[in-house]
Amino acid sequence: MFLLFLLQSDISVGSVYNIVNFGAISNGQTDSSNALLSAWTAACQSNEPVTIYVPSGKFQVDHVIFTGPCLSSKITIKADGTIIAPSSYGSTKEWIVFEQIEGISVNGGVFDGSGSSLWACKASGISCPNGATSLTFRNSKEVSITSLTSINSELYHIVIENCNCVTLQGVRITAPENSPNTDGIHVQGSNYVTISGSEIRTGDDCVSIGPGTTNLWIEGVNCGPGHGISIGSLGKDFDERGVENVTVKTTVFTGTENGLRIKTWGRPSSGFVRGVVFEHSLMKNVQNPIIIDQNYCPSNNGCPNQDSGVKISQVTYNDIQGSSASRVAVKFNCSATNPCSGIGLQDIKLTYFGDELAESQCNFVDGTVSGFVVPPSCL
Repeated sequence: MFLLFLLQSDISVGSVYNIVNFGAISNGQTDSSNALLSAWTAACQSNEPVTIYVPSGKFQVDHVIFTGPCLSSKITIKADGTIIAPSSYGSTKEWIVFEQIEGISVNGGVFDGSGSSLWACKASGISCPNGATSLTFRNSKEVSITSLTSINSELYHIVIENCNCVTLQGVRITAPENSPNTDGIHVQGSNYVTISGSEIRTGDDCVSIGPGTTNLWIEGVNCGPGHGISIGSLGKDFDERGVENVTVKTTVFTGTENGLRIKTWGRPSSGFVRGVVFEHSLMKNVQNPIIIDQNYCPSNNGCPNQDSGVKISQVTYNDIQGSSASRVAVKFNCSATNPCSGIGLQDIKLTYFGDELAESQCNFVDGTVSGFVVPPSCL
């Protein structure tokens, strides 16, 4: 009786739709996509807050799209089990999608993207699909993602696209260090997104921030392995929305390729980055702890001998400490025709290879320095 009370108290008030009652089978092999969609249809048509419950066990689910708008103003997916993608990869670009929903919560559970077969294909050098993002939230608002675990996504783990008021808390994301393009969380075209208390270990960016992102708050994130927390890449397209009002604080980077990075394509663009605060970060053997790179030009395709049009301004770095895996711990490589401005360094202490003195490198950047700053600033 006590255990039943605990289960009921952990599920939102209102009707509860157990996916097993809709035909889902927890053997990890039988496709339960239709059962999950049937539960969603029932929940979406309800006039009260409802919960879709995924009990313990492994449920295989193929590509599914949960669409709104819904009559219910609050739908919770409460998972105690694992939702697993088919082991063989296909051509789909997205695995599980939430589209045009207001008031959706996803709480708990493990989402296993089964990406290893696609990674092996890519490593072999033969022609392979790009892969599928595991969880996509698009054109939605009042989204809550808590205590969720995402593992082994073929491509990005979680994408927040054109959404408003999104909270991700206590999220755990894991993929091997050599898994390609397995970004942890990608935010794009979204407003008021908060990411907190999460651990992300992937083969690409722990968090990547795309065009049109405003009012983003990242706090208490442990990152590594991976490529760090990156604004960008930006400026791939000429007509592109900017990134504004981003705070990244109380983060730990362990063995990552980058720490705090802003990256733009080296070609004309109307984009911008402004109003960014990086503070209270600890670097542990990070290759590029602080980096702005405005000369991104993969394979020298479409951008050699051009300057980035993305204007970067009002970016502050405060209380960034730890160790750099390279001698150049602070690197500002900005655009020759659109120099970085308003860059601030305060209370920086980054060492190289034990206690050896690290270096700073600056190109086309202007800013201010205050407090104790090591390596010596080139601003």
